[in-house]
Amino acid sequence: MNPQAFYRDPYPVYTEARRTQGLTFVPELDAWLVSRREDVREVLGDPERFSSAGALRPDHLPSKAALSVLSQGFGGVRTVLGADGDAHRRLRRPLSRGLSSAKVAAALPFVTERAEALIGSFAGDGQVEWMAAYARPLPAAVIGHLVGLDPADAPGAIRGAQGAETLVFTELTEAEQVEVAEEIVDMQRLLDGYARARRAAPRDDLFTEMVRDLAPGSDDLTLDQRKEIVSNVQNLLLAGHLTTTALLGTVVLNLLRDRRQWELLCEQPRLIGAAIEEALRFEAPVQGFRRTVTTTVTLSGTELHEGDVVFVSFASAGRDADVRADGDVRADEFDIGRDAFRHLSFGHGPHGCPGSQLAKEQVRISLEILIRELPGLRLADTDITMAPTLIHRSPEALLLTW
Repeated sequence: MNPQAFYRDPYPVYTEARRTQGLTFVPELDAWLVSRREDVREVLGDPERFSSAGALRPDHLPSKAALSVLSQGFGGVRTVLGADGDAHRRLRRPLSRGLSSAKVAAALPFVTERAEALIGSFAGDGQVEWMAAYARPLPAAVIGHLVGLDPADAPGAIRGAQGAETLVFTELTEAEQVEVAEEIVDMQRLLDGYARARRAAPRDDLFTEMVRDLAPGSDDLTLDQRKEIVSNVQNLLLAGHLTTTALLGTVVLNLLRDRRQWELLCEQPRLIGAAIEEALRFEAPVQGFRRTVTTTVTLSGTELHEGDVVFVSFASAGRDADVRADGDVRADEFDIGRDAFRHLSFGHGPHGCPGSQLAKEQVRISLEILIRELPGLRLADTDITMAPTLIHRSPEALLLTW
């Protein structure tokens, strides 16, 4: 199969893998696919045998010219995503504090104000391209706000963070790679300025939490400390943006694909929570991550050895019919009325997503406004193309009308 075709629709491969005894090696992933829910839980809950090192392997290596540009920045340092053990706990601690329930609750007035402003900006037009007009701008503004970026700096910072993903997961010409690399370095220099400013004058924001935890003390930040802080804030901006953007795209897409789902939600707003959980189960925003085997282990009857790589599919686990005691065979259907069960779309174990509550709250507020202000919402085009990536499962564009 063409890798791009697989990325745009991996679900047939997931389905076949769940039906096949043992694990399935997928050439497009160059890894063993972990497709069943219980196997996914086992791997994610056992970081000693399944290391997060190399969790996000690039599809494309930057050119020498792009690498030369990147060498002038502050990246290239291990982030929370690829760390294990004590290193992971240290890098995750400021995220857990900065994205706590109390911090998220305090940010909700800002989320509501931005959501209402964005929807109000196009509500009178009768048509909108949802991804560009709303699904991308809202999470970008929200994560920028929580991190503590000046509103004028947030777009450039998000663009640079997005570029870090584009550079290694999109096929680009050398000139395009260099241009993206320059945007990344500009973003890293901006974040470095924030790191040094927060050292001098702490604030009540996530950036200060990162500086305080990753560089304890009051001395000037060393170059290594600056690189670690910048790399991890960059990772936070990307994760905090893309995951919610993807979920905002797929929840609206799947609610409108089956008109009965949208009408039911408008009639019964109390189902908004169920709709969000069903959207997460049905289309995991992040399809999965890699894990590297550290010792000989047998998983689902397949013997794995040190150095082997598995791809742990949160998305496949969500459609595993065996997760239901009643053997629900409608796992490939989107249904906000089904009995909920605990999906794994935000991960599980030590690396469970610390920003899951923030993402859900943004979607909840968005749906509340939409069913109130635009109950006649419809898909203007049912021929939807999904982005060719497993890092954020979302429509490339989503044209809506009302």
